[in-house]
Amino acid sequence: MKALFIGGTGTISMAIVRKLASEGWELWLLNRGHRTLDLQGNVHQIIADIHNEDDVREKIKDLSFDCVCEFIGYDVEDVKRDVRLFRGKTNQYLFTSTASAYHKPSRNYIVNEGTSLANPYWQYSSKKIACEEYLMQEYRDNGFPVTIVRPSHTYDERKIPVALHGKNGSWQVVKRIKEGKPVIIPGDGSSLWTLTYNTDFAIGYAGLMGNRHAIGEAFQITSDETLTWNQIHETIADALGTSLHAYHVSSDFLAEAGQKHGYDFRGEMLGDKAVSVVFDNTKLKRLVPEMRTNVPFHQGVRLAMDYISAHPEYQKDDPEFDAWCDKVISVLEKAKEEI
Repeated sequence: MKALFIGGTGTISMAIVRKLASEGWELWLLNRGHRTLDLQGNVHQIIADIHNEDDVREKIKDLSFDCVCEFIGYDVEDVKRDVRLFRGKTNQYLFTSTASAYHKPSRNYIVNEGTSLANPYWQYSSKKIACEEYLMQEYRDNGFPVTIVRPSHTYDERKIPVALHGKNGSWQVVKRIKEGKPVIIPGDGSSLWTLTYNTDFAIGYAGLMGNRHAIGEAFQITSDETLTWNQIHETIADALGTSLHAYHVSSDFLAEAGQKHGYDFRGEMLGDKAVSVVFDNTKLKRLVPEMRTNVPFHQGVRLAMDYISAHPEYQKDDPEFDAWCDKVISVLEKAKEEI
């Protein structure tokens, strides 16, 4: 089997590439070559910018694929370009959408592929919805062999998931936990969230590749483990060998207070993380029965902690976000005193 990955070096895609390479697939990675690849197996790289359509067309002119996997398509123009490039050159085109595309605010906490799509809070999600609609229309009208994939919060050993962080990622939040400082958690911390380790995600995704029953369908791929945000942060604290000092703040307040300081929390908070959902993955498991949670969060966070501890380049301090957190907490504590 032969597959082309557009991107192929991200959190999600790299786990899939590694899995397929170990299983004997012939893989082609189309990207700008900014990341060094250390992959075993029949893996080739096409150095190109996918936005340079003429250059890509020339470089793939003698190639065809069983699967084309798109991981960096964010706008309708991106998928229109892909349809032009790969019509007649692939048996299956897998588009990576997002589970944040599901209707917000949620009408039902149980979510499956039949849940309506609408997210007025987050442009990222709205654009993904538009991409899905265009691709499904191409499937219905012209037989373009699309499969839609909707990940939720997927992480790997380089990332520690938290509810709220600044521009340098989650390390500053981890530091606050280590130092015994209060950590901001949206709402009362009881909203439900699903975290998926990337090697688990790869099992579900790979099982859809080359599967004719997946053509013209959408699939969410997530872990079956659901935790509250309080539990997620408490698990991080456990891995650090310390206690969590949670400080709960309204999601609406965080969205407004963040905007004034250059943080765009509105979409991420109100359009996703503040909403409790539980994913029903029955549809995926009918096609990929081996899909399951092999790396629960209490194990995944320790894998990430060990890796990041050994790689200082992932320990990015964020004094600006740290000061913002202190200011938010100070303002709210003062308000309590004045009431």
